[in-house]
Amino acid sequence: MFDNGIVVVGLGYIGLPTSAAIATQGVSVTGIDVRRDVVDAINLGKVPIVEPDLDVAVAGAVALGTLRATTEVPSADAFMLAVPTPSDAGKAPDLSYVKAAAESIAPVLKAGDVVILESTSPPGTTRRVSEWIAAARPDLSLPHQGEGRHDIYVAHCPERVLPGRIMVEIVENDRLVGGITRACAERAAEVYSLFCRGEIVLTDATTAEMAKLVENSFRDVNIAFANELAGICDHLDLDVWEVIDLANKHPRVNILKPGPGVGGHCIAVDPWFIVAAAPEQSRIIRTAREINDARPHAVVAQTVSLAKPDSTIAVLGLAFKANVDDLRESPAIQIVELLDEALPDARLLAVEPHVDALPPSLAGRDSVSLAPLGTALAAADVVLLLVDHQAFMDLTLADLRDKQVVDTRGLLKAATNPLERTS
Repeated sequence: MFDNGIVVVGLGYIGLPTSAAIATQGVSVTGIDVRRDVVDAINLGKVPIVEPDLDVAVAGAVALGTLRATTEVPSADAFMLAVPTPSDAGKAPDLSYVKAAAESIAPVLKAGDVVILESTSPPGTTRRVSEWIAAARPDLSLPHQGEGRHDIYVAHCPERVLPGRIMVEIVENDRLVGGITRACAERAAEVYSLFCRGEIVLTDATTAEMAKLVENSFRDVNIAFANELAGICDHLDLDVWEVIDLANKHPRVNILKPGPGVGGHCIAVDPWFIVAAAPEQSRIIRTAREINDARPHAVVAQTVSLAKPDSTIAVLGLAFKANVDDLRESPAIQIVELLDEALPDARLLAVEPHVDALPPSLAGRDSVSLAPLGTALAAADVVLLLVDHQAFMDLTLADLRDKQVVDTRGLLKAATNPLERTS
């Protein structure tokens, strides 16, 4: 079906697992990335990111000869674009990576090829991919041109995976496949039938784009409710964790847990794509984003109120969620940056068991350093828990004795609350 193989452009948190999932089915996959170190590592069967089971899948596929990486785009039968779609400083979507990816594959396309945009994108982006390819290859007919049969099939299939479970969910989860035409959707679905066990649901491209954004915006709104509750309970001197636990005893209430903000490449970014597309109609979505974006500032204010100007602060966690090395859009990093500015004489010891070096925005700060958990706790006047990593689960009252504690995840509640300790 895909005798000439499949090309995946972008070997990050989605592109590399997708490549491995297809290649382990015996289909030839060529992964494309602009980062030479990533390409070299993959060709040695190594993975540059932390994700359970990904290393085994990549090493196995490379050993079988079904997966290789390169910086140059070869000819193939299908092309999957899995590149970043960030927001710019004004919260507008930045499609420059998608445009560059579309233009990079255009020279090698031939009649019958399928192009799939996996990157989460604002409504209308898949059509723009078709337009960009058409501009580069006027000899080919593209589906947006509306002239009946077309040479290239263009579709959108957003990922729906959770970091830490990607290799399971990339196979098991249902997938939306939205084509510019019905034929585009059907052709793209053939790619996913190679490795997906979940239901493959066909729709149009713009609907698929919007559905993905709605999924993440729904979660963002619910997180914002929990984070707003945290601020209210702090103002009223109440334990937000107890309030939520009690409210959730209602059979039709399921409030999420608050945190230090919202991170990752999806939930922290995607709602702004809806706001940009329909600013007057997306008031709740905008407000939720503003609440979650403000949460790091509230955490910093609470920490500063407990610290002295020259305190040593142990910051537990830098990743955007538990048990991964993904630092993208992490509120924890923003909090460290804000603390460094608010307390320039303080010492900030960051504990992140999943990375070996500070991210660039923190690496150049003299007062911020990466430290082992034991070292940071022994030196700390203030303990600020930002990520509920498994490595922090066994903290006890003895570890926190004589320290001020700011727990944004509720993880330390049993260690710091006398009522919890005696129950």
